[in-house]
Order: sequence, then C-alpha cells, then structure tokens
Amino acid sequence: MSDSPTRILLADDHALVRRGVRLILDAEPDLTVVAEADDGAEAVARAREHRPDLAVLDIAMPRLTGLQAARELSRTCPQTRILILTMYDNEQYLFEALGAGASGYVLKSVADRDLVEACRATMRGEPFLYPGAVDALIRDHLERAREGGAGASRVLTDREEEILKLVAEGHTSQQIADLLVISPKTVERHRTNLLQKLGLKDRLELTRYAVRVGLIEP
Repeated sequence: MSDSPTRILLADDHALVRRGVRLILDAEPDLTVVAEADDGAEAVARAREHRPDLAVLDIAMPRLTGLQAARELSRTCPQTRILILTMYDNEQYLFEALGAGASGYVLKSVADRDLVEACRATMRGEPFLYPGAVDALIRDHLERAREGGAGASRVLTDREEEILKLVAEGHTSQQIADLLVISPKTVERHRTNLLQKLGLKDRLELTRYAVRVGLIEP
C-alpha cells in the first residue's frame, strides 16, 4: 500500500451519523474522508467525481439504497472498494451486499470498534464481516452443499466452466479461441449462454461468480 492515506467517500442520509463516522475515520493518519453524500444517487455521482479508494455506504437511503449504489459503483467505478455500514444485522442484506460487490459489512452499533479495521482490511483486499455474518455464510454454504452436492459450479458444463475461467482471467474471445482451438464465434456463443444460464449481465459479474465458486483466486 502506498504512503498516501486511503481516500474515502461516506454516504449516509443522517448528517449526525456522517459526522460521527467522519470523526472516527479522520482521526486515523492512514484514512481520510474526501467526499460525503446523503443518498445513494449522490454517492454514485460523488464517486465518479472524486474516484475514492473506498466507499462506505449505509443501506437505507433515499433515491438509491446503499445496495443499489454498490451495484452501480461496481459497474462504473470498479477501482473503488465498497464497505457497507448499517444497523441491519440481517442475513438477507448481508448476502445482497456481498452480491452487489461489497467487500465488507459493518454494524453501526460497533462502528467505533470495527470500522477502522474494516477499512484497512478492505484496502488490503481482505473481506471484513462481523462474527454473526461469518456464521451465516458458513451455514448458507453447508445448506447449499447438502442440497446441490457438488456445489454451484455444476450447473455448467466442463467446456462452459473452462471458458468462464478464461473470461474471468481477462482473456479476449480471440485468445480463448486460440487456447481451446475453437472459433471466436463459438466462444461468444458460450459466453452468451453463460450469462443467460447464470442470470448475469457482464464480464465483471462473471468474474465475481468465478471467484465465488472457486474457479479463480480473488
């Protein structure tokens, strides 16, 4: 990590909460709040304007929720990492947040204890989850394994899995065609099938899926 502090965008529709969180973050020499927003749409606009390293988003906000803003930021500002700061200790929101591209999930009730470490972990490329969230993820994984046997990646054929991995690693259709000795048109057809089969819309989501099912390292 460079010596310059992590530049943070802070989005919460309560000015008092923003002020409190800002005090926590600005007290640390390696963290600095460069922009604030009081709803999800403004958070997206500020992120495009300031290109922060990290966006700390509340979930319940007007216009766009933090989860909607996270999805938009993942698509338009992929270099900005995302941390959800919320009062909701709720598995549904947790899974949605991770699906939307968040690297961490921090509860407001323990923000004074966890938030700084969560910011640092996120910038190191490590996920940050509160203890109950880890339990929920393990429980969900075990349930899915019981139901699905071999796990999520088995919805794909071997060839689709092969192409998914190469797409996620950043290869172009032509490079994949050369590697697998097939035509670029066939690669494109597989890629379209993958998106439809998995209900995903672009390469970023394919890559995230590949990480989730263990095809590539995050």
